[in-house]
Amino acid sequence: MRAEEVVVFAAASMANALAEIETGFEAATGHDLVVSLAGSSALARQIQQGAPADIFISASPDWMDVLEADGLLELETRFDLLANRLVLIASDAAALPVQIGPDLDLAGLLADGRLAMALVDSVPAGVYGKAALDSLGLWSSIEAQVAQADNVRAALAFVATGEAPLGIVYATDAAASADVTVIGTFPAQTHPPIVYPAADLANRDTAAETAFLDYLRGPDARVAFERQGFVVLVD
Repeated sequence: MRAEEVVVFAAASMANALAEIETGFEAATGHDLVVSLAGSSALARQIQQGAPADIFISASPDWMDVLEADGLLELETRFDLLANRLVLIASDAAALPVQIGPDLDLAGLLADGRLAMALVDSVPAGVYGKAALDSLGLWSSIEAQVAQADNVRAALAFVATGEAPLGIVYATDAAASADVTVIGTFPAQTHPPIVYPAADLANRDTAAETAFLDYLRGPDARVAFERQGFVVLVD
């Protein structure tokens, strides 16, 4: 089989898992995998503008829906790959666990500090986080203290470096950093399901793209994803 390049646009929260998958896929197939990581909203907009990506993996079905409505996906290649959870993290290693619910005094926990989140109107992690806080009646009390970041890994970095005492990220992001402490998990019913769809983009169709999508569904990718705390949705 002739070696080909596959360009993957993927949600920033997948960084660690895809680094492992890149190595495994290239060794198994001889193809070259090029991974571009950012917020799903930014990647989707780049694809709309003609960016030369082959595969898109979004942290939200909404952005995949946008590209599908635009006719930018190969027919019948879309599938739900992963699920995730939303957590509250602290920069203080000694921070005590909290029960996340309507009675949580999040403003009190923040004091004069900031709550790090991905962009709450566009990046999936931020959208989910705002939805969760809204559903619990907490958003209005901390809205003015939210420090928004371009993507969830940037929000994680705010907390890991101590720039923000608290943040809302995916469980997998928290697991990727030794410099943050998970102090609570948001109840699943407080936000839409966190699902990562994957699809082949309609700009070209190569054997290498098919091979990569097959690899994502395979046992080696499953191990990599589960090691980072993702729930794998494909059999």
